[in-house]
Amino acid sequence: MEKVTAADAPQFKGSRLRNYLMFLIPSLIGIGLFMTPLRYQGDITIAIAVVAKSFKALLEGVMPILLTLIVSLSALVTVFCQLFKPAKVMASPFLKGLFCPNWLWTLVRVIGAVFAVLIYSGKGPAYLLDPNTGGLVFGDLLPTLFSVFIFAGLLLPLLLDFGLLEFVGTLMTKVMRPVFKLPGRSAVDCFASWLGDGSVGILLTGKQYEGGFYTQKEAAIIGTTFSAVSITFSLVVLAQVKLEGYFLPFYGAICLAGVVAAIVVPRLPPLRWKKDHFIGGSPRTGEEEAIPGHHGVMSFGLERALHRADSIESLKKPLGDGIKNALDMLLGVLPVVMAVGTIALLIAEHTPVFGWLGKPFVPYLELLGIPEAVAASKTVMVGFADMFIPSVLITGVDNEMTRFVVAAMSVTQLIYLSEVGALLLGSRIPVNFIELFVIFILRTLVTLPVIAAVAHWVF
Repeated sequence: MEKVTAADAPQFKGSRLRNYLMFLIPSLIGIGLFMTPLRYQGDITIAIAVVAKSFKALLEGVMPILLTLIVSLSALVTVFCQLFKPAKVMASPFLKGLFCPNWLWTLVRVIGAVFAVLIYSGKGPAYLLDPNTGGLVFGDLLPTLFSVFIFAGLLLPLLLDFGLLEFVGTLMTKVMRPVFKLPGRSAVDCFASWLGDGSVGILLTGKQYEGGFYTQKEAAIIGTTFSAVSITFSLVVLAQVKLEGYFLPFYGAICLAGVVAAIVVPRLPPLRWKKDHFIGGSPRTGEEEAIPGHHGVMSFGLERALHRADSIESLKKPLGDGIKNALDMLLGVLPVVMAVGTIALLIAEHTPVFGWLGKPFVPYLELLGIPEAVAASKTVMVGFADMFIPSVLITGVDNEMTRFVVAAMSVTQLIYLSEVGALLLGSRIPVNFIELFVIFILRTLVTLPVIAAVAHWVF
């Protein structure tokens, strides 16, 4: 990443006023859309989520056929490109990256397309059409992601391209680097995820990694740690377990456990073993946010932001980047979510696999003093398939403390294959399925004692 020194700062191509405006106007719009909490229909959310929700409602009648066409088109073009290697696609880094994955991901896209066609036509087997499996992914999750990807993808350059990350990154370096082993600019990913939608955080992180701003290790840590669950979804989970009156201690437990996991888990394998190399293979050689002695934190952050804004000669490139972001997520990630999310839910709903995997947690839950530990253990591993399933399974348990712990645990586990996990696997962030599973286990082991402590204090 290019450094800004004292010698560089005054050497702007454009006027200083022009650069101030180029930095401030898009960045303030981006903050308003992605990072400013607002209340909408009784929920706390962000503007981009409101726009996406309205767009989803507008297209409700045509959404099923639209999703089927997109997922099917992605699979067909990918297979064609794998077989025939068309010159125009191979000559374009963007198209080649989008339509020429390895054969494993090609197969995943084909499976996603088959699932979508079967569910749309209503001719698939009952277990696939079930509203708790394929029906949930196709009818509920994909429409939401479709809407978010379009607007978040198109508007993400407001956060990425005009200097905001350089400014915030400089201000937050002394917090993010020593505490979380991350560059200061990652604070923007965290805020966008926490207040809005985890998928926005993953999209933002993936683009920063591809742009050479994060190393493999940093991108993996941010994607698996800071793509947090929004306040809105936390409220939905709490309502499912009928504990709405405990929102403050519930969300407090989530935040505290999330911070502890963000400090501890990156210091353990497999995240600890990730290379601190950029996407091109070059190692990180120094702190890109290092502040010269003659600068204060604020003034140096502003100089870096203006330097970045000065590099924007026209709005054509940010607009093109936004369109590429949206296409990359729609054609590259939606099929993966359709395939991986559906398979995970089929395993969770129709096999005892996750129940077996949860049995070793019974002694751990008993050690933490959680009532009805056996019932709670059955929900521990199923969260890897989908975040909402644990709160559904625990609803029949009478003990409020147990329901509180399971609900909070399901939110802090974070790596669930029906969305976040599938999004990570579909992105270029360097994590694989086995690593995600291990990180899921580690997050569970680390966050449970924190949540249990809060639960004992509350109940």
